Amino acid sequence: MSDPLAVIAELPGVPEAVADVRKAVDRLYGHRVLRRKSPEVSARSALRGARASAALEGADIPLEAIPETTDPVVQGALRVSAELGGLGRTWRTAPRQVLARLHTLAAAGLTEDLGRPRTAETAPDPLGVGAAPGAEATVARVDGLVGLVTADSKAPALVLAAIVHAELAVLRPFGTADGIVARAAERLTLVEFGLDPKSLAAVELGHLELGPAYGEGLRAYLTGTPEGITAWVRHCAAAVTLGVREATAICEAMQRG
Repeated sequence: MSDPLAVIAELPGVPEAVADVRKAVDRLYGHRVLRRKSPEVSARSALRGARASAALEGADIPLEAIPETTDPVVQGALRVSAELGGLGRTWRTAPRQVLARLHTLAAAGLTEDLGRPRTAETAPDPLGVGAAPGAEATVARVDGLVGLVTADSKAPALVLAAIVHAELAVLRPFGTADGIVARAAERLTLVEFGLDPKSLAAVELGHLELGPAYGEGLRAYLTGTPEGITAWVRHCAAAVTLGVREATAICEAMQRG
């Protein structure tokens, strides 16, 4: 199969989800606040995304308390968020290098094996999606994921981002902070592959707001069926749409002053 992502993009229900997300993003990008203050909106979105990603790892800190917290999970999510903008070009050409860097940022203070693939046959399962593959099988699956990111594909960015996120979340290739790495890689893909080039949508917040549907979507993906994969892509579409809603709210608040 020369372009497996293109096949996923044509599954029933996926084209509609892609189109809906595209419309939502286009409406956001037409907001007048972004003519002058898109970097500020992006920064506020990144902070909300980092907080949400940490919360999904079990470190749920109120937004206003983020500047004072010393929680290593939150600090890791913030470091990842701060560096994400400089990793886009490398993500297209050397995704393995970017994943190692993301893990080094996310897991500092949590493990000494920063940026190194896990050697243990098991990995923590904070989302309850099921046992991760063994270390050797995980390396092989990551190789496949790297191939998807670097290959030419006609699939929309949303589809690639969803698969990147799911593979990293279920494989848990590092054994610590894998969820933060997975969600960061999803956002990076949305930015670098053109859906959200200014990184405005707080997609991590969307996953948090969808609650149990996040884990359910990953378990559906793990079935490997067309229906399960579609359910996961549609979940990611809903998360992006919620992230767009949050970015729009940021724009509205800034417009009011």
